[in-house]
Amino acid sequence: MTRIPQRTVERFFRYTQFLHTKLESGSEFVFSHELAAAVGVSPEQVRRDLMNFKLRGTPQRGYPIGDFMAELYSHLESASLTKMVLVGVGNLGKAILSYFLKRRPNLSIVAAFDQDQEKINRVYSGCQVHHVAQLEKIVSREKAAVGIVTVPAAYAQETVDALVRAGVRGIVNFAPAQVKVPAGVFLEQLDITLSIEKAAYFARRMKYPKEPIK
Repeated sequence: MTRIPQRTVERFFRYTQFLHTKLESGSEFVFSHELAAAVGVSPEQVRRDLMNFKLRGTPQRGYPIGDFMAELYSHLESASLTKMVLVGVGNLGKAILSYFLKRRPNLSIVAAFDQDQEKINRVYSGCQVHHVAQLEKIVSREKAAVGIVTVPAAYAQETVDALVRAGVRGIVNFAPAQVKVPAGVFLEQLDITLSIEKAAYFARRMKYPKEPIK
C-alpha cells in the first residue's frame, strides 16, 4: 500500500473521530461540508481526500457513514487490533485508560505500569497495573506496538528506552520532557502544559469582538 503522508494520516483519523460521534448520535449519513467544518479543513481538501475512496453519496443524504469508515480504516490499515501499554498510572494515565475502555475496539491498552506499590496489581478501567520492573517482559510477551508515557519528566527517557528495547515501535509521550527515539520508532510528543501556556499567551493578546458573538 502507498505510504500516506503524516498530515493526511492525522486528517483521516480526525475524520474517523467525527464519524464515530455522528454514529453515536444516531446518524447514518454525513455531508462533506460537515466533515470540513468539524475537522477544520477546507471543503476542497475534503473533496480531494474523497477522491481516494470508493464511496457513493447523494446530494440529498450525503455519504453512508459505515462505508466511509470502512474505507478510512482500509487506508489506515487499522481494522486489526493494535495492542498498547501505558506507563504511569497517575490522574492523566487513569483518564486515558478510562477513555479507551470499549471506545476504540481496534485499539487496546493491554497492560499498565507504575512503581507505586499501592497501585500494583490493581485494575483500572479493566486494565491491570504491573510493577514497572516487569515492563520489558510483559510488553515483549504481549507484542505491544505502542507505548503511552505519562510519567514524571525525570523518568521519561528511561521509560521510552525500556519500551523501545521491548519492541514498541510507536511512542506517545505526555511527560513534560523532550525524549529521543532511534530510527524506526515513531514519536508523538504531547506537552499539555506547553499547549496551555501557548493558549494563555495568545489569549492575553486577543481583542474582544466589538459585537457579541451570536
